[in-house]
Amino acid sequence: MAERPSLRQRLLLFFAAILAGSLVAIAGGLWLGHARLAATGSASAFVLAGAVAAFGIAGIVTWVWLIFDEHVGRALARLAAAMRAQAHAGADGPLDVAAVRHLGDLGPAAAALAAALAETRAALADAVARETGRLAAEKARLETLLADIPAGVFLCSGGHQIAFYNGPAVEILGPGAAPGLNRSLFDSLREAPVRHAHERLLARGGAEAADLLVATADGARLLSGRMRLLDAGPGYVLTLRDVTADLAAHAGRDRLLDDIFDRIRRPAANLQTVIEVMQDGAEDRALTSALLEEVGTLARAINELGARYDEERAAWISLPQVRASDLVDGLRARFEASGLALTASAEDLVLRCDGFEIVTLVATLATEIARTGGVRAFAVSLAADGAGAILDLDWQGQPVPVSALEGWLALPLDPSVPGVTGRSVLGSHATECWPESRPGSEGGRIRLPLRKARRIGPAAAPILRRVTYDFELLFKARDRALAETSLADLTCVVFDTETTGLLPDEGDEIVQIAGVRIVNGRRVAGEVFDTLVAPGRPIPPKSTAVHGITDAMVAGSPTVPEALARFHRFAEGAVLIAHNAPFDMAFLRRREAEIGVRFDHPVLDTVLLSAVVYGQTESHSLDALSERLGILIPEDARHTALGDAIATAEAFLKLVPMLAGRGIVTFGDVLGEVRKHGRLLRDLNA
Repeated sequence: MAERPSLRQRLLLFFAAILAGSLVAIAGGLWLGHARLAATGSASAFVLAGAVAAFGIAGIVTWVWLIFDEHVGRALARLAAAMRAQAHAGADGPLDVAAVRHLGDLGPAAAALAAALAETRAALADAVARETGRLAAEKARLETLLADIPAGVFLCSGGHQIAFYNGPAVEILGPGAAPGLNRSLFDSLREAPVRHAHERLLARGGAEAADLLVATADGARLLSGRMRLLDAGPGYVLTLRDVTADLAAHAGRDRLLDDIFDRIRRPAANLQTVIEVMQDGAEDRALTSALLEEVGTLARAINELGARYDEERAAWISLPQVRASDLVDGLRARFEASGLALTASAEDLVLRCDGFEIVTLVATLATEIARTGGVRAFAVSLAADGAGAILDLDWQGQPVPVSALEGWLALPLDPSVPGVTGRSVLGSHATECWPESRPGSEGGRIRLPLRKARRIGPAAAPILRRVTYDFELLFKARDRALAETSLADLTCVVFDTETTGLLPDEGDEIVQIAGVRIVNGRRVAGEVFDTLVAPGRPIPPKSTAVHGITDAMVAGSPTVPEALARFHRFAEGAVLIAHNAPFDMAFLRRREAEIGVRFDHPVLDTVLLSAVVYGQTESHSLDALSERLGILIPEDARHTALGDAIATAEAFLKLVPMLAGRGIVTFGDVLGEVRKHGRLLRDLNA
């Protein structure tokens, strides 16, 4: 097989073709002029010859230029873009040498250089990974520690922008006030208490902490907080605890006490008056009747208020959750340690109680029964009873008298802690216990109700245990105009929609919208918006065939105005990024008047960014761009709003360094470039 010509040989052939073609055109013109010489005269014949030669040379040069542009110019542009993707965006995989085969050895040389770069990167990555492994492990342990702190923790800059928050902070604020990196803390919390606490600390020099009481931005929750300044500047750490439930419990306690004093004070005063009259010797049936009526009123009030007190006291005392099986296993251990036999059974329940206190109380009662009655074998059953559960301690032998049980309940459960008695344990659990005979057999029983229990069902959603942070945000300058801000410093929301069709002006609607946030040059994994949308019209089968969303799937989902209002809050203050943005933005902007907000965000389009990097002649579909940049879109995620939004975000993050390599660094630089590609797609920032 003959060797392919080199690039220099190809260039020689191009210019040789121009020369040969020019000579042919001149010769043809001279021949034609000579043929016409006898008929038209010398002047016109040679003018005609020159014109023919000129047009021939122009056609040949144009033809050669087209071939040169296709085989050399465009091939060089493809090769440069591929090399930039390797150098700046970290794209993996070998270069496509076949696409630049007309460049001779330049393509294989570039491929070899890219392979060497990949090997060097891999070796460097291995070395860095080995050196930073210990630091990564320590970082992971620190993140785990911070994530498990029960209080909500925020780290904010002096401008009140969030640079760190943990999982409990998200839980405490609730869905209506969810935080986000580089967002203002005042999007989640009321502004005045936070500002006042911060100003107090700055005035004092930050030597101590400041306590504050602050509500969430939507007013749904009241939080107790403590703020402390950072040593490195005016930034601060804010810890929060939800005191809404505490305040409600205190308010309920105050209402109950007011009611107790009010309802006891009046009959007590009436009783005093009646007794004073009786002491004066004016006894009659009317006074006796009044006395009995007031005594009955007082007794009923005391009984009712006592029941209310028992009911509400459980809300004032925070008791842990204990599995019934664990409590029964603890009883077995205590009985075995005391030399007693125990047969135990329990339903699948989660109890709200202090397991240690209940186990100690039941074991103490069993020990006293064994001591006084000679019983060595017991049975315990734990079963659901309405909203709570009931624990039965059974044995063969004489029932326990009430007086004996009361005496045992007055004894300390542990001699080293004399204040903790059986009676105090019952009081802390707002319950009682009593003895009775076992029905249908000889034996005794002590019954102990537990007020709150639930059956074990499907596992609940896991509590959010993560931290989200970027400490560089504490020191970011925030006074630059948008046009002067580098692309790497932008806060962006990359989004995508799935719709009923392609014509928003003719009634097509959104059926799914999703977005992810990019802060400080990286995608924030925990900050995601994703919702199905009820479009208010049937979804055509041809659209379902593309995105897989059916009418049944969107039933009960937010309406289009509701979903867009929530998305607007999610994207507030960010640059919007989409692939083919005019299409998606049309669905958002047509509902602005209805939801009372404007989607006037700055907009970037990855189609236009791809055109800047790769040129207009290349394909700029999301699949083609992802393939060039080495981005894998899972098959089940393609044509879902979230999957396409994530792929678009990854493409944007890889295009940013490629643009920077061409000197396109700021948002203003990008706008100047993308507007050169107006024939491809309209820029929405005009």
